[in-house]
Parts: sequence; C-alpha cells; structure tokens
Amino acid sequence: MIITLKRKTPDIEKEKLIHSLEQQGLRLTVSEGINFTVLGLMGDTSKIDDKRIQANQWVESVKRIDVPYKLASRSFHPEDSVIQVGNVTVGQSEPIVIIGGPCSVEGQQMMVHIAKEVKDAGGVMLRGGAYKPRTSPYSFQGMKTEGIKCMVNAREETGLPIVSEIMSADKIDEFVENVDLIQVGARNMQNFELLKELGKINKPILLKRGLANTIEEWIMSAEYIMANGNPNVILCERGIRTFETYTRNTLDVSVIPIIKEKTHLPIIIDPSHATGDYKLVEAVSLAAIAAGADGLIIEVHDNPECAWSDGAQSLKPEKFKALVAKARKVAEVVGRTL
Repeated sequence: MIITLKRKTPDIEKEKLIHSLEQQGLRLTVSEGINFTVLGLMGDTSKIDDKRIQANQWVESVKRIDVPYKLASRSFHPEDSVIQVGNVTVGQSEPIVIIGGPCSVEGQQMMVHIAKEVKDAGGVMLRGGAYKPRTSPYSFQGMKTEGIKCMVNAREETGLPIVSEIMSADKIDEFVENVDLIQVGARNMQNFELLKELGKINKPILLKRGLANTIEEWIMSAEYIMANGNPNVILCERGIRTFETYTRNTLDVSVIPIIKEKTHLPIIIDPSHATGDYKLVEAVSLAAIAAGADGLIIEVHDNPECAWSDGAQSLKPEKFKALVAKARKVAEVVGRTL
C-alpha cells in the first residue's frame, strides 16, 4: 500500500500517521520529494481501512499495489535513487559512469597500469575479478585475497573506487573492508542466503541479471537485499542465454527502459559479457547509453591475447579510450553527461 501526503504536511502530522500505522505491525519506508511525501507500507495491509486513511486531511491518495516487489518499486519510491560508490555517484540524475578493468586480476603491477589507463580514458571506477566463478573446475579461479590487495593498491595509486565479485557469504568481511562496489555475479543472482547477508551491510551492491532469469526475478533478487536493510543496489544487465550463437549472450536493451519504469534503481550495462567479442563492445555500449543506461562496465586489458580469462571480449586501452570519447557524444544527445 502507498499513501501519498499532501504538500507541506506538517512534520507532526506525518509522525502521528506513521506511528499509528507502525502500531498496527506494519513496516514503513518514507520517500520525501519536493512536492510530496510517500509512505510505503509493508506487511499485512488487509486490516487497513483505505477510507479511514483517506479521511485524514493531510492524505492526498491511498493506493494498493500488486507487484511482488515493494522496496524496489517506483510506486514506493517515485524519485530515482542515487547510489554513492566511494567518490562516485550513480543514478539517472548523475553523470553516466564508466567502469573499466580486466576480467581477472593478474598481479599488482598489471592492475596499477590498467587502472591508470582506465582513469586517463575517462573511467571513474576500476573492475577486476579476484574470485572467479568458472564453468570449468580446471580454469583459473582467481588470485583471491591477493587479488583484492592488488586492487586496493591500484585504488591508492589512482583514487578509483574498485568493483569486484563476491562468491560466498564467508568473504563479506573482506569485501566490506576493501571493496567499494560489491558485485553479485549472474550465477549468484538467486543465491538468496548470500543476498540476505549482503542486505545487512552498508555497502553498495552491483547485482547482475542471471543467465536466463526474467526481469521480475531479477528485481525480486534486489528486493532480498533491500528487504534486509541495504537500499544501495545497482542493477547490471550482462546479457541472457538464448538460442543465438553469434554472441556469447543476448543483450536485452529493452530492459533499460523497463527497469526505469518499474523501479527507481540505477542500471549499468555489461557489453563485454553480453557480446563476448571485443569488436561488438563499442556498438553495444553506445546503444545502451542511447537507451538510458546509467553506466557501462567494460573489460580492459593491455594484452588481451595473453589474458588469464576472457581476453576475446577485452578492449585494449586505446580502444577503450576511443569508446569513451564516442560515448560522451551520445550521452550529450540524450541529455546526459559523462
């Protein structure tokens, strides 16, 4: 249920209404806008008398909603969320963010070098995999804690906030201490126990869409994190599995306006994993910005031919820099900055 209060409702009247609703065992979220205040009610609202609430002189409207997700819903939170990641803000009202870096951390010197290249090109965050989920148990599994340390050193050298993927709840303390934006990969999108634990921390979460999950299932995974207390969720579309074989996955560009309509959460696009081919990354990136994406996360490697993982989809620094320059022009066309 959503209760919208009239403009200039006195604080004491808001507090009285909120208190009376909480007395009935309901959880509330309060969204303050310039011209309105929205109260989102969660719990058993069947006992709430809509007409009685509407009789309050300070209530503009009362609406029941039927979507299964509440906290992520734009109905509950009409204004776009802005998520703080270190010194970077992510959201519709903010500049488009560009995140760059290798699929896998391969050493300190390599990470510092690429971080400087990413920053020089216009990137504002550094990505890197320290714990790697791989289809084959024989593939490189990441440098783990040592890899996290390499990223921390790169951050100290460049000031770029770092993004890395968490695999299990037992690593949360390590990530909270060291990582600015904690990524939940496609394979863990419905690892609900992990999502619940990430909901108990105060770090922003980058939640990737699962390999073959619906949009609603994806939003519901975000709801798990938010329902446990952490509202700082950024969604990431990285392509879904279809019958097509020319690309690694199929990027669902239409998901961008759908997410903007259904939720208030920022959405970032991963063109590298979506296409699996460095030659396609630029075109897909520009299309994503034109469609309204709040950012891009792109794999960058100075020697893709020798990369320890996913070299085929990685851009060399000079190509990454050229992409960012073109992306800046597209952003201007759609009324955004980069």
